[in-house]
Parts: sequence; structure tokens; C-alpha cells
Amino acid sequence: MKNKKVFVAVTNDISTDYRVRKVSNYLISKNFSVDVYGRVLPNTIEVQREYAIIRKKHLFNNNFLFYAEYNIRLFFFLLVTKYDYILANDLDTLPACFFASKIKKASLVYDSHELFSEGPELQGRAFVQSFWRKLEDFFLPKINKSYTVSKSISEFYGKKYQNNMGVVKNVPELKNNKTAVTVEFPTKKKTILYQGVLNPGRGIKPMVLALKLIKNLDLVIIGYGKVEEELKQFVVDQKMEGRVHFLGRIDRDILFNYTKLATLGMVLEEPLGLSFTYSLPNKLFDYIHAELPIIAGNMPEITRIIVKHDVGVIVEDYTPQSIAKQINELLADSERLQKIKNNQKLAKELLCWEVESQKLNQYFKN
Repeated sequence: MKNKKVFVAVTNDISTDYRVRKVSNYLISKNFSVDVYGRVLPNTIEVQREYAIIRKKHLFNNNFLFYAEYNIRLFFFLLVTKYDYILANDLDTLPACFFASKIKKASLVYDSHELFSEGPELQGRAFVQSFWRKLEDFFLPKINKSYTVSKSISEFYGKKYQNNMGVVKNVPELKNNKTAVTVEFPTKKKTILYQGVLNPGRGIKPMVLALKLIKNLDLVIIGYGKVEEELKQFVVDQKMEGRVHFLGRIDRDILFNYTKLATLGMVLEEPLGLSFTYSLPNKLFDYIHAELPIIAGNMPEITRIIVKHDVGVIVEDYTPQSIAKQINELLADSERLQKIKNNQKLAKELLCWEVESQKLNQYFKN
């Protein structure tokens, strides 16, 4: 019997989207044939995967013209191809995937990586936000198979659309064949790590200011994004160049080697819209797997994980004083630090892709 074919649509960088990679690899392991469709981006890394990669170069790469071009080209691509499943990743791929699935009689599955219409970049942009909300209003009640990354997002959509969206958390693989390499940080002090996209609302500026109230601790930043240069200038303005270290973009396959070097991990996402408030950042689970005690903001999903598994501490607010207080107290308590690390050894056995990926079986049948 011929293996069923799955088409995976994504607008962000295929080479760095860890969730798309894990889902695609899981489907491959279940004997599906998988094609991942994305776009050519500046500084895109060429990668070899177990599945086919289709990349299209676009005339436009941002704003409305990009989304229009992407969906029009994707729609016509799907019209002349045959797939059993179409997996739309996030709202910006959904229009083309939805209509093509109807015409081609393919089974549509929707993976909502975030609460798209409530993202921080849409706050204060009433017309643009209204456009995305209207797309959600039109499409989401009509989709029978969908899942998202957190319970809060699922409950939000369930209350609004009664669509019974499942939850598949974006957790790391436990028995991943990580590439072991020897790496080091550009400091001999203890370190607190931020890894991820450098966009607004990640709590990095308050953390830089908090360092002034903490001895013998440097901040290491791994990642890139739209506020990278702004953050570097902020560090210079605060005269903190000797204590804040930007390592840039590091390939996911070797990232773990850096993560495990840190002393602490920071997850200080700020409540810039419901998408952030309800988020479960990848780095939260990366830190748990690396056994880094976590300093976190008081967001419902993040707090739920930290309290349930006792893997870190929650700051009272985002002032440098509150952040510094929690860090100083934690660093001074070696017994507490060791208890958290022990708890993380247990937590990562539960919060891993080997467990979470089993939920995909209800959406894809070969």
C-alpha cells in the first residue's frame, strides 16, 4: 500500500523551525511521505532533512503583499499536486491551505504555533489586527482537525469558536542525536542565558539593568531578530559591554552544547498581548532539558510548568530590582539550586517530544 502524502506549509525559516522539523520527522517515522513548503529568506541556512524541502523565492518578504503573494502561489501549487493531508502552520498559511484542501479533497490539519491575532507586533495596529481576527473568525470554526502549543490558547479558541483544539506542546526530543562539540562562553563568570528570537517583549533590557545589582553574573544572548542592533546599542549606552555577550545565531543541532554551559536560564516574556501571555516558549523546555534553573515572568502557562515541576522561580514584576532579588536569592541557595536540577531530571522525562508527539496520531492516519 502506498504511503500517504503530507504537505506542510510554513512562512518562517524552514531551517530553524524546530516544531515543523519535529512534526515532519515524526510523520516520516510513521511511514508518511512529507513535503515541507516555505520560502527563500535572507541568510537562510541550507539544510538536509529526511523529508523533501520546497522553497520559493518571493518578490515581497513582508507586510500584506508578502502574505498575498505567498498564499496565491501556494494555492496554485496545491492545485496541481496531490496530497492526502495538508498541514497549515499558523494563520498566515491557512487561506491557501483551506481552499485547496476543499478543492483537492485533502484532509486539512491546522497547527497554531501562537495566538496569532493577538501577537505583540499587532498591538496598537487596529486595522491589521482586525484583518487577522476576521480570518480567524472565518476559518477556525470550519476546521475539524487543529492543535496548538498551550492549554490557554486552546481554551481561548474553544470559548470563542467551540472548535475543540488539541494541545501538542513544543518540547525537545529527549533522546535526540545532538551533535557534541566543544564550545565555551566569552566569560568565566556565572551566566544567565537568553536563547531565542530577539524581538520586543523578551525582558532582555530589564535583565541588563538587573545585572548592575548582581555580582559575578554575566548575560549571554544567543539568537537574532529585529531588535538585535537596538539591544546592542542599549548595552553600550548602559556601559555593560563587559557583562553582556551576544553570540549571534547558532545552529539548532549544536545549540544544546551552549545551553548546558549556563548557570541559569531566563524566560522573562512580557505581557505584550494575549499571544505572549498564553505562550509556552521553546526555551523554557530547552532549559529544563539542560537542567538550568529558570528565572521567569509570571505568565499563566509558564508559571503552571514551573510551579507544577518546581524547576525555577517567578519574578514579582519586571523591574530590575525584582529580577535581581530573585536571582541573588537563588544563587545564594545551593540546596535550592540542586533541588531544582533534580526536579528537572524528572520533568524532562515527561516534557519531551517522545511523549508529546503521540498526540499527533489522532490527526494523521496512514
